[in-house]
Amino acid sequence: MYKEVLGLTSGILAGIAAIPYLIDIVKKRARPERASWFIWLVLSTIALFGQLAEGATWSVWLTVFDTLTVLMIFLVSIKYGEGGFTKRDIIGLIAAALGLVGWYITRQAVIAILFVVAVDISGTSLTIIKTWKEPSSETYPLWIILSFASLLSMLSVGNWNYVVLLYPAYIFIANLSVAITKFIAENRLKKLKP
Repeated sequence: MYKEVLGLTSGILAGIAAIPYLIDIVKKRARPERASWFIWLVLSTIALFGQLAEGATWSVWLTVFDTLTVLMIFLVSIKYGEGGFTKRDIIGLIAAALGLVGWYITRQAVIAILFVVAVDISGTSLTIIKTWKEPSSETYPLWIILSFASLLSMLSVGNWNYVVLLYPAYIFIANLSVAITKFIAENRLKKLKP
């Protein structure tokens, strides 16, 4: 029973995480990196189907709600976000496209999830670079809530299948990395002020 509760709670938290972030975007307290959110939308969709193909049960709720959250944020980022056509964005999008081609050629769920994680790093790195340069362009709630939701999703994996566990473990690390980057960058900027 605890696996069901943890899995569903992780999914609900992933959905709830979008609310403060969307409010912050509309109020111009956060500026999402468009290319990152586009990459994450494509990849979370692939991860969702890959996890289902590998037999994920309760742990898949994180990916379901995460995909919906990413879709909402990407749509809002079209109007309120930044980036999309910088050299850095184009490199990230090309890396993502190459990863998707690799997945398409192999057509295996385990390979798909590995490619998703590898390619997702390109989207995460774009947001981390942006956050390092402009820590005020991100807010904490989304990244911290999604990290916690990912942790709950990992705990809900029943048979500790490494393929099913891989995506939520990566999402935990990626989201926590953005929050940590923001924290370090803010402190760096405070020290630079006279």
